[in-house]
Amino acid sequence: MNERLEQFLAAENISQAAFADKINVARASVSHILSGRNKPGYEFLLNLTKYYPALNIEWLISGKGKMYKTEKPRYPASMAVLPFPAEVPAEEVPAEDTVVGEKPAREPENEGIAAADTPAAQRKVRKIIVFYDDSTFEEFSR
Repeated sequence: MNERLEQFLAAENISQAAFADKINVARASVSHILSGRNKPGYEFLLNLTKYYPALNIEWLISGKGKMYKTEKPRYPASMAVLPFPAEVPAEEVPAEDTVVGEKPAREPENEGIAAADTPAAQRKVRKIIVFYDDSTFEEFSR
C-alpha cells in the first residue's frame, strides 16, 4: 500500500507534509506508512476519503481497480476547449493578405532543439506539463 500511496501523492503533486496537514493526521504517520513501518489506521483512511473523495480506496488498500473512481480531468474545468481548424467560423479566418504558414520573423526561444532535423512521423511526445493558476502543476510522461 505504501507504494500506491506514493503514486497517489505524485499524481496529486503534493508533499508528504502538505498531505498530512490536509487530511489532518500527524506528519510522522504519513512518513511511517510510506516507509512501511506502520499500516494506516481507521482515522487515516477516514480522513483520506473525506478530503479526497475521488480516490478509489479499494485501489489504495488492495491495488484493485484504478486510482480514481472517475477519470481525473487532464485540464482545469475553467480551461476553454479550442475548436479544430475545420470548426473555426468564417469570420475568424485570416484576411486574404495574411500569409498562412509563413515562419515568424524571429526564431523560437528554444533554438537548441532541432525539431526540424527529425521527421514529424518519428518524433514522439515524451512529457506534457500543465501549469494551473493555483501554482500547482501536473506532469504526464510516457
